[in-house]
Amino acid sequence: MEKVDVLLGLQWGDEGKGKVVDFLAPNYDIVARFQGGANAGHTIEFGGKKFVLHIIPSGIFRESTKNFIGNGVVIDPVIMMKEIEELTAMGMNPKRNLFISRRANLILPSHRLLDAVYEQAKGNAKIGSTLKGIGPTYTDKIARNGLRIGDILCSNFQKKYYDLKSKHMDTALSLGDIPECLLDGYNLSEYESLWLQAIEKIKGFNIVDEYWINECLKNDEKVLAEGAQGTMLDVDFGTYPFVTSSSTICGGVCTGLGISPLAIGRIFGVTKAYCTRVGAGPFPTELSNEIGKKLQDLGHEFGATTGRPRRCGWLDLVQLRYACMVNGVTDIIISKADVLDNFHEIQVCTDYWINGNMVKTIPLDMETVEKPLNRHLSWSPIKRSGTVIPKDIINFINLISTSCGNTPVYAISTGPDRDDMMIL
Repeated sequence: MEKVDVLLGLQWGDEGKGKVVDFLAPNYDIVARFQGGANAGHTIEFGGKKFVLHIIPSGIFRESTKNFIGNGVVIDPVIMMKEIEELTAMGMNPKRNLFISRRANLILPSHRLLDAVYEQAKGNAKIGSTLKGIGPTYTDKIARNGLRIGDILCSNFQKKYYDLKSKHMDTALSLGDIPECLLDGYNLSEYESLWLQAIEKIKGFNIVDEYWINECLKNDEKVLAEGAQGTMLDVDFGTYPFVTSSSTICGGVCTGLGISPLAIGRIFGVTKAYCTRVGAGPFPTELSNEIGKKLQDLGHEFGATTGRPRRCGWLDLVQLRYACMVNGVTDIIISKADVLDNFHEIQVCTDYWINGNMVKTIPLDMETVEKPLNRHLSWSPIKRSGTVIPKDIINFINLISTSCGNTPVYAISTGPDRDDMMIL
């Protein structure tokens, strides 16, 4: 029986997971998403073109790879069908190699409305939601009110849908005015019409369950589980409450796909050579100066889902070590190393200063970090180094590995294209 390898983000998301999944996909028979929804944005570049996926697994561009949307994912049918239409226009046939869990919860149009209402009600305490309805959908899931993919095949689906919509509207109206401005022109009735049309189209896809993926494993098919967001956005272990609504860590793979913990194999963790974060929340190494702006410009650090500028800062080894620990990472992959090629010297955070003490662990509230303690490193360009890795880069790689319990660095990305990857 084959193991399920896992690939997930070790920071606050946007680590370049989509590119790495696309790069690794030829080694696997199945790529499976296990959590998150349209709040994810996985960017893949090849052949001079750039593609952004939000719900469809990043192995979809490999024709021989099956792609599975697991039960831990929340699905907006409109966004998913838009992605499918774009793939079809490219000459692909997603119906052939896309499989959807019947237990995955549906994002209703009114979930998106609730998302905006809740965010507006927080006032200055906004968490920076993508307003895609993710949080309210997971809330309904936990409260046992949600609708699932399997429900669309039931004869009473329409009644279930309108009953839940009615509850949402009552909740939204009880909180005050409906904030159309937050929804960027979002019209509930128009979106609902598109949503119901998309539901009909989904019925024609491969709707399966956890028996399917477990049978694939029994048949020795290799599976790569693809995470969305990042470890520090995990609902339990991230910078709460500035987190997403699902388990983004390795533990979420089992509950998000319906597989045994014994099935987990290698765990690939992706980290940028520096740090970024979108939205509100603590960020100890953030650079609110010209260096941060330079990283933002050179790295094209704007959200693939929202277009919002990403906050930028130096690599945080305290945070990275924590992420490797809670995930049990076996292999580290470093992305966007080439962005640092315009620097002669970089910095890396090795410790935090909290209440007059130097600490090497993540506190319950990262807002208590007074400042990061940084180590200065020289940097040599990696993009133009060919197959020989400069000594400065080797020192950087070794520092990351030793700081994370001697976890080996498997690969380093040297550019945005799928082929810009150096296996170590």
